[in-house]
Amino acid sequence: MLYSQRGSPGSRRLLISFVLLTAWEAGSGQLHYSVPEEAKHGTFVGRIAQDLGLELAELVPRLFRVASKDRGDLLEVNLQNGILFVNSRIDREELCGRSAECSIHLEVIVDRPLQVFHVEVEVRDINDNPPRFSRPEQRLLILESRMPDSRFPVEGASDMDIGANAALSYKLNPNEYFDLDLKRNEEETNVLELVLKKPLDREETQEHRLLLMAMDGGKPELTGTAQLLIDVLDANDNAPKFDKSIYNVRLLENTPNKTLVIKLNASDADEGINKEILYFFSNLVLDDVKSKFTIDSTSGEIKVKGGLDYEDRKLYEINIDAVDRSTFPLAGHCKVIVKLVDVNDNVPEMAITSLFLPIKEDAPLGTVIALISVFDRDSGANGQVTCSLTPQVPFKLVSTFKNYYSLVLDSTLDRETIANYHVVVTARDGGSPSLWATASVSVEVADVNDNAPAFAQPEYTVFVKENNPPGAHIFTVSAMDADAQENALVSYSLVERRVGERLLSSYVSVHAESGKVFALQPLDHEELELLQFQVSARDAGVPSLGSNVTLQVFVLDENDNAPALLGPQGGGGTIELLSRSVGSGHVVAKVRAVDADSGYNAWLSYELQPAAGAARSPFRVGLYTGEISTTRVLDEADTPRQRLLVLVKDHGEPALTATATFLVSLVENSQTPKVSSRVLVGTSGSDSKLMDVNVYLIIAICAVSSLLVLTLLLYTALRCSATPTEGTCGPGKPVLVCSSAVGTWSYSQQRRQRVGSGEGPPKTDLMAFSPSLPQGPSSTENVSFVILL
Repeated sequence: MLYSQRGSPGSRRLLISFVLLTAWEAGSGQLHYSVPEEAKHGTFVGRIAQDLGLELAELVPRLFRVASKDRGDLLEVNLQNGILFVNSRIDREELCGRSAECSIHLEVIVDRPLQVFHVEVEVRDINDNPPRFSRPEQRLLILESRMPDSRFPVEGASDMDIGANAALSYKLNPNEYFDLDLKRNEEETNVLELVLKKPLDREETQEHRLLLMAMDGGKPELTGTAQLLIDVLDANDNAPKFDKSIYNVRLLENTPNKTLVIKLNASDADEGINKEILYFFSNLVLDDVKSKFTIDSTSGEIKVKGGLDYEDRKLYEINIDAVDRSTFPLAGHCKVIVKLVDVNDNVPEMAITSLFLPIKEDAPLGTVIALISVFDRDSGANGQVTCSLTPQVPFKLVSTFKNYYSLVLDSTLDRETIANYHVVVTARDGGSPSLWATASVSVEVADVNDNAPAFAQPEYTVFVKENNPPGAHIFTVSAMDADAQENALVSYSLVERRVGERLLSSYVSVHAESGKVFALQPLDHEELELLQFQVSARDAGVPSLGSNVTLQVFVLDENDNAPALLGPQGGGGTIELLSRSVGSGHVVAKVRAVDADSGYNAWLSYELQPAAGAARSPFRVGLYTGEISTTRVLDEADTPRQRLLVLVKDHGEPALTATATFLVSLVENSQTPKVSSRVLVGTSGSDSKLMDVNVYLIIAICAVSSLLVLTLLLYTALRCSATPTEGTCGPGKPVLVCSSAVGTWSYSQQRRQRVGSGEGPPKTDLMAFSPSLPQGPSSTENVSFVILL
């Protein structure tokens, strides 16, 4: 509170405005107020919220609070009106002693955003302490022979106040013998002496009683009194004399015991025993001074007795009496002023107040983490303290006020890299050698959801056999999240879409917690060869983060489809007419069959079943072509009606079969029809035409096959160059390469079928054979390529 005891209300308001303006312009957001000590509870100090530029409505939401290194209950803020007021009794002398400056340092803290303001409240001294004498009664021994203007030191009073309130003056009750003299020496200390105005007469008055009164300069004035008892002695003419009335000595505070401070030497003009001098501490010397120093009564040497501490007391005044050995001794007086010199014997002290822990890893730069105050009891350079941090930490110290620092964020944090910092603050003074102290702050970094779940690879290929049981576990996806707690809790789900006319969720499901993928129904290779879908992994953070992984589920073929005959080859059979004059190798008919499976399961072979009890048949069937041809020239011994039973078998495990029946009627040349719907070649002339057609057909097939192989090579090279990290051929559609006794062939999805990814046009299948068949006795089988479009 800005306070004045005098003046009109107008001048008081002017003074308040001037001091507030001065306080606000002090810089760094610091406010200065003042309040008299002993102010009553509730005394107005200042409108702190208004002076800091804060709205009253935001004090509570922004967690307005006041922190103080000193006693925190002296001042308080009313959050309803933003007024700083006196909360409890403030005693300046208890708070600051006799220091010329006395202030209460407050730190005002508000959040959202975090701001720190420094407020200094000066405690003004009032005249609440009267002058006090250390002893209520002082006794002086004065020889009656002492001349007028002789001086006798008297202990003065002390006042706990400062300034004018501690400016003391003295007066003595009216008397005819003594007067007072107060003067200030070069050390700025008061010397109070009793001055003899006229000679004393012991026979007339043996004792004088005087009242010494001390008055301070406060308004109102306070006083203290002490009784002076003066005993008049009848003896000696000359008192011992020192060459100086005041001796000044400078001494290091850590001076060891028995160190010589000063050697005093007084002289006495008398002779004999009256010239022998003894040295004593005066009655004015207090006990605490006697506990620090000793004096040799014979030599006058003053030595150190107890430990000296500059921080406890900076100056000692020692009154010395030099007394001769007369029956009626006379005394000479001097004062030894011992000034202690500070040495750097106190380490700095630190107090750390944590404010914002743990700190989020996305906290902005400049966020205040802790407040640090330092203090050193030494003075001068020995008491000047600087603070520093351990290197390579993302924090820095910002000096906010004298001996006050803020620990603030200096660079970005990443909890996934470092989750906790052990910050060591070092406070070092300016002494030589310097002393230091350390304090540590454990700064925990709180997690924020800044990492999405991550899969080990962006795409997985899964192979599942068809006809799986419903609910079969086909794969497990797993994603890792570098965050912590709920931010790292991952759940899985399908990225829903349509597969043809059905939803993806009707085919597969994923367990939300374990990431296990289940097939909800049996998969059919013939219906769906590839099911491509995405699984999403999301964490439980707010907001949540997620990522997707692609699964390519290839449905592997099982041999669950028997070969199917094309045309009327099964059942009752097909009737073929054949002339008996045909030669060996003549093609009679061709068995046509397909298998809905793939690969080996769809690779068909043909066998001619021998008739029970019949002779060796003149026919044979191509193992992989299905062509029925003659093995020799027909003769009369052959029955006119031949029933041929052809077994069509795939290469699955176990193999599935189908049977085709052909009825061949042998006729003479004159009975052979000109046209047959089943016989491919009837005469030798047509054999020549068939040969030409076969040549053209082989050339065309070779050309198409070469073009197809070139296309596949180019496609493979492009895929490998686009994804060099995935291996030689990349993560494309698998190609099954098979080898058998009849040659090598490759297969790629033998039917025209749209795969489960739902992307792109239907794919064309290819089966290429390079058989090495055993040749018949009179026929040569050429290499055949069958392209199914």
